[in-house]
Amino acid sequence: MSEQEKEAALPSKENFSEWYNDILQKGEIMDVRYPVKGLYVWYPFGFNLRRNVYEIIRKLLDKDHQETLFPLLIPENEFMKEAEHIKGFEDEVYWVTHGGTTPLDIKLALRPTSETAIYPMYRLWIRSHADLPLKLYQIVNTFRYETKHTRPLIRLREITSFKEAHTVHATWDDAAAQVDEAIRIYTEFYRRLAIPVLPSKRPDWDKFPGADYTIATDALMPDGKTLQVGTAHHLGDNFARTFDIQYEDAEGEQVYVHQTCYGISERSVAALISIHGDDKGLVMPPEVAPVQVVIIPIIFGEAGDVLRACEKVRDALEAEGIRVRLDAGDSRPGAKYYKWEMKGVPVRLEIGPRDLRNNAAMLVRRDTGEKQQVPLDNIGNEVLARFSAIQDALYEKAKKELDRRILDCMSLDEVKGNLSKGIVKVFWCGEKDCGLKLEEEVGAGILGIPTGQECCQGKCVVCGADADTMVYVARTY
Repeated sequence: MSEQEKEAALPSKENFSEWYNDILQKGEIMDVRYPVKGLYVWYPFGFNLRRNVYEIIRKLLDKDHQETLFPLLIPENEFMKEAEHIKGFEDEVYWVTHGGTTPLDIKLALRPTSETAIYPMYRLWIRSHADLPLKLYQIVNTFRYETKHTRPLIRLREITSFKEAHTVHATWDDAAAQVDEAIRIYTEFYRRLAIPVLPSKRPDWDKFPGADYTIATDALMPDGKTLQVGTAHHLGDNFARTFDIQYEDAEGEQVYVHQTCYGISERSVAALISIHGDDKGLVMPPEVAPVQVVIIPIIFGEAGDVLRACEKVRDALEAEGIRVRLDAGDSRPGAKYYKWEMKGVPVRLEIGPRDLRNNAAMLVRRDTGEKQQVPLDNIGNEVLARFSAIQDALYEKAKKELDRRILDCMSLDEVKGNLSKGIVKVFWCGEKDCGLKLEEEVGAGILGIPTGQECCQGKCVVCGADADTMVYVARTY
């Protein structure tokens, strides 16, 4: 490694916080130097990654949702209608008070989330049962005055990539089924990112303000903390009553609708970077990698034949729809390897005179470093096969690590001793006082009750009462 490369090298991932901050800059994901706290700038490479990630969620949603766009500014009188909802956001709202130098008659909120922007329009759009279900989503920026320690992609004042869906249904049960469907979609979305997630029903004190209940998905980060990477909320008819959203049923009666909302943000990108990356840089699932294959010519003396072969391979791969970069620059091969490993390119192809004599290329996997000579005549199939293998290997590695770090504990002392390792599961009687005491005693939060949990019997870890529910407990971002 050259002195320049040593200077640009990442710290060990064991020092996760320092590693994370460095990889965002050196991997050209985000620039943190924007002169407003909690606001960051996407590099083009990082924005390309973001675009590929969000293309997956669009395809999953577009099967039975429609994409839309609502305004950023919400009038104060609409924003203040739902009291519980507002109480949950009152300390986080940015307010626009002037238009130029003229004070506004009604203050305008920069959306922290869009219920109060969307639901006045739903009141106008929904008339009869024939209008239901209505399933819309948008991908927008939202603003929250975050007072805790901000962190790029994780805890922001401008969430630049908030996907929020808002659905409307005839009955409570229909809305509940949609919440389950949202979690299924999110689980599939993260499976495509090779990230295993844990869905759980949040305790009542941690549900979305104004919701009947919340189910969320969490990912385990390398430092043992969890990152909430998706939420789905059953809103009942709470917002419908506030905004007078009714439909005429088959009997001609006016009935309040039932609603859901569910969202993910660029935390999905944070989880992808953090879970898969290593001491050499980014590691990306092929589906979302901005560059899927890099071709490195290995040149000794006359370059013509090697470069022509590299160009032919590039053209063949591009014809397969693969995102390819041919690095024919003047840097030595080792420097090129280092550069593209930092950027997480899933497959590297090295082609030199010896490879040409064998009508082959040296294929190197980014995730394992495994090298194998492959025939040029079948290069497209060889690369696509490696993509599939890399995707599966990344998911299995992450799933194995997650399973290893979920620990059953039967006492508060056990919980305290194991929290630094990851997620603990404990019995809980379901009483709020015990839940809050548990969180206070161990210095971590109850994530929630795992969805699909089979019945089991034990003793509440706080009060010792009989309990048939286990909950996840973890330190969180």
